[in-house]
Amino acid sequence: MKESELRQMIDCAMKREPCDLVLTNARIFNVFTGETEEGDIAVKDGVIVGIGTGYSARTYRDVAGRIILPGFMDAHIHVESTMLTPEEFARLTVPHGTSLIVADPHELVNVCGIAGAEYVAEAFARLQREGVSPLEVLLQLPSCVPATPFETSGARLDGHATAEELEKPTFFGLGEMMNYVGVIAGDAETLEKLEAAKRLKKVVDGHAPGVVGDALNAYLCAGVTTDHESLSAQEIAEKIARGMYVQVRCGSSANNAAVCAPLITEENNGRFLLCSDDKHAPDLMQKGHLDDALSRLVALGVRPLWAVRMATLNVAQCYGLRGHGAVAPGYAADMVAVDDLQHFRVHAVWKGGELVAEEGRPLFSVARYLPEAVRDTVHVAPVTADSFRMDIRSERARAMYVLPNELITQEVILPVRTKDGDVVLGDDLNKLAVVERHFASGNTGLALVKGYGLHGGAIGISVAHDSHNLVVLGDDNAAMARVVELLRTAGGGMALVCGETEEVFPLDVAGLMSSASCEEVAQKTAHIAARARRMGVKEGYDPFMTLAFLALPVIPHLKLTDRGLFDVDAFRFTTTEAEE
Repeated sequence: MKESELRQMIDCAMKREPCDLVLTNARIFNVFTGETEEGDIAVKDGVIVGIGTGYSARTYRDVAGRIILPGFMDAHIHVESTMLTPEEFARLTVPHGTSLIVADPHELVNVCGIAGAEYVAEAFARLQREGVSPLEVLLQLPSCVPATPFETSGARLDGHATAEELEKPTFFGLGEMMNYVGVIAGDAETLEKLEAAKRLKKVVDGHAPGVVGDALNAYLCAGVTTDHESLSAQEIAEKIARGMYVQVRCGSSANNAAVCAPLITEENNGRFLLCSDDKHAPDLMQKGHLDDALSRLVALGVRPLWAVRMATLNVAQCYGLRGHGAVAPGYAADMVAVDDLQHFRVHAVWKGGELVAEEGRPLFSVARYLPEAVRDTVHVAPVTADSFRMDIRSERARAMYVLPNELITQEVILPVRTKDGDVVLGDDLNKLAVVERHFASGNTGLALVKGYGLHGGAIGISVAHDSHNLVVLGDDNAAMARVVELLRTAGGGMALVCGETEEVFPLDVAGLMSSASCEEVAQKTAHIAARARRMGVKEGYDPFMTLAFLALPVIPHLKLTDRGLFDVDAFRFTTTEAEE
């Protein structure tokens, strides 16, 4: 900041000069003390310069006694998991009070390489309102591309490439370090990535389910700051005690707010952050973003002060964002007007002192940006019904059981029989397939899934964390093959085959996102999910998005990749045949 600009701000604070904006009749919520102060808020050059009365300004805005909070910050999100382009994501979330996100484009980079991250950065940069970006984006460089060496992704970032990319101003830090096994084992390439982040003084996000004790100590010594994947309250408490920031995840497929809420205390509330991780367009449209998460936390008994801090001040402190996270002099004029501290209904949103959303409407232009690098990404070798035959040569088989409302799977051993070279699917049993889609290699992993409930056909999606091959579930081989063909033709998407009925919703951007409007994405994804639900998918499972996590070999306990069935605990492949 130039001396002349600093002088102007001081003059405005001292009421010697008019400000750019004054919000009048405000109730200002103080995240430092928990108190609410009545008064006006004065803004100059995008910065709050005063709280009180008697300020003159070029523009006045009467907020009619509403509570003014700092802009909400999402501490960890994969924008592409909303299935929305960056423009549509901003258009949907900013009116809910979101002013900053820590975004890890892990999914896009696993499909498109660094070009995927550059696409996200450029698309967000093109948003504008009076020269101010309505949504601040701190882009993390994905740390695990691929997530493990046990699957086929569309790109690879080794230690050297990661160190080079981290040098670029495009990247704020290193994204979630999912290869906790490699960290703890001292794997050379993994440590090369971490050392680069440490040398450049860039934050490292974590992903460490079940990592406790000595393993947690080692993980923290590597420089990891945060985690959003704890498996129990005891694990969360240990991570807090060891100095981690724990991200309270309020997403569509996973939500640990109920587990975290009783653990938040006067002493430790500064170590909790709010994040959504993966939240889908219908949920964003119907329920909201961090405003919804805040209301849920308060309903669970978390004090409003602590909840608000988790989406504002705590995030700023964790990521070293000076001048963010509070409504106070010298802080960025990122503000949200709400009715109360229970439901957090958002009426207006300011970013850098500019009004960017009001009564649910975005007030900024959206210019679509879709480079060729994120198009035409689905390349699949031909499949037939025979591609999904499972000749299980034992009387007992290993199957995946998905815990309802969780990303974790359990291993179950079931009696099975085979007829004409194919397993006979018994009660509540489906086949799961992961079909490689980046290089048309023909790789197809097959497994059994119990408990999902689907019958009479197949469903599939080109979102399959984290390498994003095609994942298909069904009880009919021909229907599974047809789902693969529908996804190939559409360039990715969500597809369903049930008897004579076929439906597909294209995800034409990297096979992960839709170029359609947020309204269309929300409506059509909700429609096809409801149709899948009528095929018997049980409550507790999102028909498609739970499916997308069954290929993620870094979350316990049993997962499937395009190369076969994977035992996450042993960190090696296993067989469908179970020992007698």
